[in-house]
Amino acid sequence: MKDFLELSQTRYATKHYDPDRKIPQKDIDTLLEIARLTPSAVNIQPWHFYVGSTQKAKDLILPAIPDFNIPRIQDCSHFIVLCSKTKMAKDEYDALTEQEFQDGRFSDPKLKEAIGSHRMGFGQMHEKSGDFSQWTAKQVYLAMAALLYGAASMGIDSTPIEGMDFAKADEILGLKAKNLQTVGIVALGYRKDDSNALRPKSRLAKETIISSID
Repeated sequence: MKDFLELSQTRYATKHYDPDRKIPQKDIDTLLEIARLTPSAVNIQPWHFYVGSTQKAKDLILPAIPDFNIPRIQDCSHFIVLCSKTKMAKDEYDALTEQEFQDGRFSDPKLKEAIGSHRMGFGQMHEKSGDFSQWTAKQVYLAMAALLYGAASMGIDSTPIEGMDFAKADEILGLKAKNLQTVGIVALGYRKDDSNALRPKSRLAKETIISSID
C-alpha cells in the first residue's frame, strides 16, 4: 500500500475508463465505509450517497451530465452522487446524539444533552445566517476527498465531477423532497489508454502558497 504522500504525487483525475473492468463489491463497500467515516463539523454527517453501476443507473443520471463528461459516467465501473442536506429537523439532530450515545461516546448522561444541544444550536445558527446549504456542502467535499484518496490507495482510479447540471440531478433523484442537494459525482473504475496518466503532475511551488506565521 502506498503512503499518503506517494498517493498525492501519483493520483490524477482519470479521463478514460475501461468499460469491461468492474470494481469488486467488497472494494465498493470499503470505499463507502471510508465515506461514512469522514469527519464533519460537530459530527453533523450532513450527507447521503447514491451509488450506481448498472447501465440503467447510468442512463438515469446521464441527462444531468454534459457531453464532455458523458464518457466518464458511461465507461466507469461505478459512480457515486454525493449529496448534502439543505435543512435538518430536530429528530435528525436527536438521532445523531442517540447514535453517539449508543456508540459509547458519553461517560456522563449530562454530556449527551449538552453536546446534542450544542450541535443543534450550531446548525440552527447556519440556518439563521442563510448559509446552511453551503456549510453542509463543504462537509461533503471532505467525503469526496476521502473517496478519491481511498480509491487511489486501493489501486482504483477516480474522477471528481462538478461539470454537471445540479438542478437536473436533484430532479432525477427527487432530492428536494428529501431536503438534499447534489454536490458532485465521483466516477470510479480502472483507467484505459489514458494519456493523462503519463503527464507530469503540476502544482504551484510551495514557496508560492505556503507562508509562515511568525
